[in-house]
This record gives sequence, structure tokens and C-alpha cells, in this order.
Amino acid sequence: MIRNLFGVSTSESSFAGFSSFMSKQGKSSNPASDELSGSGELPGVGKTVRILGVPLGYGCGLAGVDLGPPALRVARLDQRIEQLGYEVHDSGDMRIVRPSSVPEPHAKARYLNEISEVCVDLARETKQALTEGEFPIVLGGDHSIAVGSISGVASFFKDKKQSIGLIWFDAHADMNTPETSFSGNIHGMPLAALLGHGPPELTGIEGFSPKLDPALCAHLGARDLDPAEKQLIRKLGIRFFTMREIDERGMSACMDEAISIASRGDAGYAVTFDVDALDPTDAPGSGTVVRGGLTYREAHLGLEKVAENGGMRSLEVVEINTALDVNNRTAELGVELILSALGKTIL
Repeated sequence: MIRNLFGVSTSESSFAGFSSFMSKQGKSSNPASDELSGSGELPGVGKTVRILGVPLGYGCGLAGVDLGPPALRVARLDQRIEQLGYEVHDSGDMRIVRPSSVPEPHAKARYLNEISEVCVDLARETKQALTEGEFPIVLGGDHSIAVGSISGVASFFKDKKQSIGLIWFDAHADMNTPETSFSGNIHGMPLAALLGHGPPELTGIEGFSPKLDPALCAHLGARDLDPAEKQLIRKLGIRFFTMREIDERGMSACMDEAISIASRGDAGYAVTFDVDALDPTDAPGSGTVVRGGLTYREAHLGLEKVAENGGMRSLEVVEINTALDVNNRTAELGVELILSALGKTIL
């Protein structure tokens, strides 16, 4: 048994590397019929996922988002993934150090050192999961954790001299910097940091920057962008599928194009899903809700297409705020979306 930074004992992995995750075949020990894939074969047979809970809430301004990971577990996340045939290694929740002081009211990057420390550890843990041939599923917490998780994925493939793409679901661009942010909340900055813009405590994680090529990134669901974010989006040329475009063209066409863009990386792509990408009528449990988001079925369609494509190398779900949720409804939807991304289909 080994004990990792999450404080949970787990068995040492017998998987030699990432290729074993993609190709290893075996029999499921829990072939429940309610989560079968469309082909009648369990999509997770011979594959292992590692669940990493990151109950970090310092990147946003509201309490409750730190309880997102346990809320997803209350919705039986582990058991339902197992029902798809996957072996599940749950590393529990990362220990988050309590800050020694409260930031000044007008701080430009609130709790920067604490968030950077968490992201450094998360990058290492995510990279280790891939090294052991496991598929990382990261549970937030606020969206600042994406700096850590995606840095780990990018670093793993950089060591193999491969590039990684990205699909980012969000109502917001998350492309502010400390100089442009109105709130100083770092959960509005992670995509900018991954693209090399922001404080070195975030951009320099894993020792290189930027982590991503903007030409390999696609953002879906935007409907609330700040002026400086719009300027940076145009400067970098990153592809944004706003809600207007999704309304006009349809989710299917936009998702196909987004996957095509992210798949230009020779290693596949990471996926991160902020629940505020969804319309608040379906996902009330978020502290940054904006009307007019993705519907329940549009979100499922997007992640079903991700599963069909087969290029996803990590998955992250963030910003579930239990203090604002109704009967764990948003967490339940979060689990359903994870299952769709892992290969669950209607028939």
C-alpha cells in the first residue's frame, strides 16, 4: 500500500504506462446492466480511472464550492463508473491548507500562494495517474484547479514530445489576469494562465509555459465575457463557440468542430467542464450562474460525442456549489455528464 498527498492509501498500480490504459483488455467485476454502452459491451472493460478530489474554494468568492467532490460521491460517482466496467481508484480529497491571513479587499490575485501550492501538487498527481496508465477524473472545487490538472496532463505528454488539445465548457472565458480582473478571484484566470498569461506562480507550474497551443483549444458555452478577455481571445486566436453560435448552428455541429480542433494535438485532448456552462434551470448549484446556457441534452450530446471520438485524456468537473444546490441536483447532473463522457449511451 502507498499513501499519496491526498492522505488515502491505495494499492500500487500494475499498469506500465498510458498505452496500457488505451489497450489493456479484461473482464469487468461489476457488469451492472443500467450503465451499458450502446454496443451492449461495457465501455470501461480493461480500463482504470483515478478520481482526484480537490475541495478548493479560495479561487472564488462564495462558500460551498469546496464541498463539490463529496457531493459527487454522494451521487454514487464511484459505483456508477464501476457499472460501466471501469476499475476505479479513488484517491479521496486533497488536503487544502487553511490560509494564515485574509487578502486585502482589492487584492489582484486572491490567495495566489495557496492556490499555486494546490495546483503544483495536483499537476504532479495528475501526471502520476497518466504515468500509471490510469485515466484522471478531477473533481472540483473552483475552476482555478484547472491550472494544476491540465498542467499535469500537458507535462506528461510534453515528456513524450507530444502536444495536447483542450475542450473547455464554461459560461465565462476564464481568461482574465490579475491586471484585468474586476474581482481578483483566480477562478476567472485559469485558461489565461495555461496559455502563458498571468502570475508566474501559475504559468510556471511544471517548469514550462505556455502549457497549450491556442490553435488546439476550443471553448464552448460562453455568454459572459469581460472586455479585456475579448481582447486576449482575439489576440491569441482561440476558438470560442458562444451560445449564440450554438443556438444558430446547433450543438452537434459546434461540438464536431470543437473536437476536430482539439484533436489536432497528436496526443488527444483534456476536457474541463464548469457546471455554469449549463442553464441554471438544470444546474442551480453554481455561484456564477448566467441565464441562457447549455440545456441538459446539449451537454450530454457534447460529452457523448467526446466519448465516441475516443481522444479524451483527462476529465474535470468543477464549480458545483452545494450551498446553492437543490437536493444535490447539480451534483447528480455532474455525475450523469461524467458517465456520458466515459461512454454511457441511451441505448
